[in-house]
Amino acid sequence: MERAHPTREPIPQIDDLAQAESGSPFTPHDADDVAEMLAAIDADDVEELFDIPDPVRYDGSFGIEGESEQGVRRRLERTLAANADVTEFLGRGHYAHYVPSVVDSLSLRSEFITSYTQYQPEISQGFLQVLFEFQSLVTELTGMDVANCSMYDAATALGEAATLADRVRAADGSTILVPDYLRAERRAVLENYTDGPGLSIREFPTENGMVDPDALETALDEDVLLVYVETPTTDGVIEEHLGAVGSLLEDRETLFCLGSDLLALSLLENPATVGADVVVGNAGVLGLPNAFGMGIGLFACREEFLRQVPGRLVGASEDADGDRTYTLTLQTREQHIRRERATSNICSNQAWVALRTAIHATYLGPEGLTDLADRCTRLPARLAAELDEVPGVSAPANDAYHFREFTAEIDGDAEAVVSELADRGFAVHQRGEDAIQVCVTEANEAHVDDFLEQVREVMA
Repeated sequence: MERAHPTREPIPQIDDLAQAESGSPFTPHDADDVAEMLAAIDADDVEELFDIPDPVRYDGSFGIEGESEQGVRRRLERTLAANADVTEFLGRGHYAHYVPSVVDSLSLRSEFITSYTQYQPEISQGFLQVLFEFQSLVTELTGMDVANCSMYDAATALGEAATLADRVRAADGSTILVPDYLRAERRAVLENYTDGPGLSIREFPTENGMVDPDALETALDEDVLLVYVETPTTDGVIEEHLGAVGSLLEDRETLFCLGSDLLALSLLENPATVGADVVVGNAGVLGLPNAFGMGIGLFACREEFLRQVPGRLVGASEDADGDRTYTLTLQTREQHIRRERATSNICSNQAWVALRTAIHATYLGPEGLTDLADRCTRLPARLAAELDEVPGVSAPANDAYHFREFTAEIDGDAEAVVSELADRGFAVHQRGEDAIQVCVTEANEAHVDDFLEQVREVMA
């Protein structure tokens, strides 16, 4: 016997819904709502709200002829072949380290790349554990009590440290003290963060690329909320006066914020032992290729600031059976709590990037991390010594130990030297009129001899 089926209404199409009187299927506003809102702002049409130039306005056609997959590949190969083929000796916050193939192999598993925020712990235990391990890695390397897992990059982490200092300091104050070597890009982000709360930024002078404790003490007053120092600096200098900075701030309410990166921290002084209250910086030196853009920041602090940490933290707990389990423990952003109690609105999903960092660090292990970090001190020392023997070059410009990179003074026009080196296949940074900055890691180590040869020819 033929089974009867219930009568079903046809499923409406998206275009039909969009044209319906109820409005777009993705918004709750009907035509009357839209008309009322437009009248309130004295606009005749929704199009008036968008200023799209005619050359980029979509007119219903992209004007691109169809092409086969093979044809598209050929076209892309021709386009990419037009790029300049240069070997980078660039640094200043963007560092290339070899990323083991295991990082891609594991991080590209579908359960990781299709995941967003781990709101449902019962189905996200693996990813939550990875983030817990990432936080554990950061706390172990920094010596801090607490670390989060949701910073965009080093610049935003510094901005969050400044606003945290504003929230936790008992006395009045509105000044963030930064060294004169702070990168312009990071300072711009810091200025963006401090503008809303009404904080000001003031520089203190450094000497030979490092903190001058006497100059810092002169710059300190009761208005200073936070002092920021880096090691290594953006110039590659390893700071030798961290203990002195910590001692200066020990009996003050001013917070000590130290900027660094995960690889450097595996070798350099532990921030907790020099009195740091907050540690920020770049975690993307591990697990990520050098993209001059996307990264992941690190943010760690003392336990007393736990409820003021921006973003979110993953914690360990127990389930009903007493087994170890993981969950999002603290979420201090406005999406999760009352807006007036939020510490920040930062919390874009950095989980996948943190996953790659954790895999890379785990693959290297403690000895591998320190061995790689040690190479990052020996390689620039060797390259600087060999550049110093080139007539017209003095390297390093700072009488200090360096990590990954250093500045070299040159006789002549630095812009012309940088341009000619680029024509010969090597990219370096220009620093002022008579200096260049060079970064060397295991990623470009094999090209050092060729680079030196080209520098000799350019300076001849």
